[in-house]
Amino acid sequence: MYKSVENLPNIKYTDKDNFFLMAGPCVIEDENMAYPIAKEIQRITDKLEIPFIFKASYRKANRSKMDSFSGIGDEKALNILRDISRELEIPVVTDIHSPEEAEMASVYVDVLQIPAFLCRQTELLIAAGKTGKVVNIKKGQFVSGDSMKFAAEKVRSTGNENVWLTERGSMFGYGDLVVDYRNIPAMQKAGVPVVLDITHSLQQPNQSEGVTGGKPDLIETIGRAGVAVGVDGIFLETHPNPAVAKSDGANMLRLDLLENLLTHLVALRQTINRF
Repeated sequence: MYKSVENLPNIKYTDKDNFFLMAGPCVIEDENMAYPIAKEIQRITDKLEIPFIFKASYRKANRSKMDSFSGIGDEKALNILRDISRELEIPVVTDIHSPEEAEMASVYVDVLQIPAFLCRQTELLIAAGKTGKVVNIKKGQFVSGDSMKFAAEKVRSTGNENVWLTERGSMFGYGDLVVDYRNIPAMQKAGVPVVLDITHSLQQPNQSEGVTGGKPDLIETIGRAGVAVGVDGIFLETHPNPAVAKSDGANMLRLDLLENLLTHLVALRQTINRF
């Protein structure tokens, strides 16, 4: 396990030779929804001995339409994330979108995530690096795995070696994504943990109705392939009822399916480890 994972506050099971997991709802929807999700994921990951980082965006800056839900307020949502971290004793991750947000959010969370569309934003990457937090950079849908070493170098230029890279699919025409699994070993050559996002990789963006679609029935397929290739971490979004989720419901995993999925992925990881 990489030091940048092992050194996270309250991370567990880093000695189990498992993948680590970043999981949670797409966004903080209200004051009460996030904690039960975090608690249930913690129960499952404790059972399966998976290192777990809770994920939720405090604000959604990239939405299809003007009237799409973007958040309940920055400070309120960030405080919810910090409370979950303290009460459950787990690390947390959230997205940031500007240099100013990097400084603000770093007070509340353990990992700063750079959205895929912003993976080339030099000022943002440098600002995130200067916080000293782990910086997880999602590979843009328009970027090759090999070129992501330059994004990692921007963070490292600040003296911060705590960088992760995440594969989340490449654009296939205007309205679909495909995962090129060659990107995983390509990004691992940068000497950083590489994560596979198994829910956003199944998005169908740019739909004519202005709501992103998805293929959640393929989540396990994407996850199995990633574990077989040798990803260091898995990222996924989950919700008790994706049909009523306020963001990315079309590609999120239903929460009651999570334990079965992770059980299968852990078993596959154990098989791969024998090789």
